[in-house]
Amino acid sequence: MSLQTIRTRVQALLIAAGLTAMAVTLPSTATEPTYPSNSHTGDLTAVARARMAADVLMSSYDPNKAWFPSNWWNSAVALQTIGDYMQRTGDRRYLSQLDNTFKKNKGVFPAGVLQGEPSLGNFTSQSIDDTEWWGLTWVEAYDLTRNPKYLAMAVIIANYVYGYWDTSTCGGGVWWSAARTYKNAVTNGLFIRLTAELHNRIPDDKQWLARSRTAWAWFQRSGMINADGLVNDGLTNACTNNGQTVWTYNQGLAIGAGLELWRATRDPQILVAVRRLADSAIGPNALVIDGVLTETCDALDKTCSDDGEQFKGIFMRYWTDLVDTTHDRRYAAFLDIQAQSIWKNDRDAVGRLGTRWAGATNDDHPNVFDWRTQASALSVLIGDVRGR
Repeated sequence: MSLQTIRTRVQALLIAAGLTAMAVTLPSTATEPTYPSNSHTGDLTAVARARMAADVLMSSYDPNKAWFPSNWWNSAVALQTIGDYMQRTGDRRYLSQLDNTFKKNKGVFPAGVLQGEPSLGNFTSQSIDDTEWWGLTWVEAYDLTRNPKYLAMAVIIANYVYGYWDTSTCGGGVWWSAARTYKNAVTNGLFIRLTAELHNRIPDDKQWLARSRTAWAWFQRSGMINADGLVNDGLTNACTNNGQTVWTYNQGLAIGAGLELWRATRDPQILVAVRRLADSAIGPNALVIDGVLTETCDALDKTCSDDGEQFKGIFMRYWTDLVDTTHDRRYAAFLDIQAQSIWKNDRDAVGRLGTRWAGATNDDHPNVFDWRTQASALSVLIGDVRGR
């Protein structure tokens, strides 16, 4: 039996027993992490939970293809989540996997190799939102390493995306795809966040800040934010709110976009708008059932798509940013509720985390456990590690 198999079985036994910290120490197959003094390492339970969940997620990483088969944008989000984990805890064991993906997958690939459509090089494709996820991933890698190649790639990606900003339809906004048929929340939330992140990392930048400001102003007046402060999926051909599903990730991206732009500008009105988006998300008849963040496809008569499995984690990534930025106890309490529900109700026998954070399941629509649900729930456990 291999050392890794022994470690895995011991971890599974610990989890099954309800233990939340490593009670048994075995030699590591990788360099053990060193937590810096500015990390909140006093809360060993939260750190241990996040580490265990991160290790389970990375067990699905394919080092040869350098991604998580077989979803392209989901792989970007999963790697970004691992970046969040490393940044928040000080554990740097997975930096080589980030660089492996960067080196192996930045080229041009025909349709069907990395995704259904061709990869055009530099992590760009005809799906503009998919491209943006990779831009955010490489900003994360730059934050972790300060290697300028990652930031340079994010700039290449953002310039590609900006080519799809179009004022001739609906007065602005980035198209969802190269087909230029739909303007939606995810693509524009990502664009605002990415451009603001670039401004906050590039000395003396004015260009990316101007683009982020313009995109935020357009998004606020686009009509995608409904009267209840919730973000519907996109716009009709007549440039009105299409009334489609309020997905958690669209709400979260709007919050995250505003937070990063607020850091760039310190404009108090942006923070007011962000708080309204946040308060609306957890308000009555919104995105929460019995205190737990719930996607519409989490209903017991439905099953989330591969994409939908990861939406709530994206929301919580930016909710954690909200907690860190505002230090609002209400927002922190909501994060804590999610973490406790996941750990208590949403783990299987081998330590995987599922899509329904309240843990509900049935034979027709069982709770799903895979690497996408693992990455999603991991974002919550990362946020529960305090003191960044």
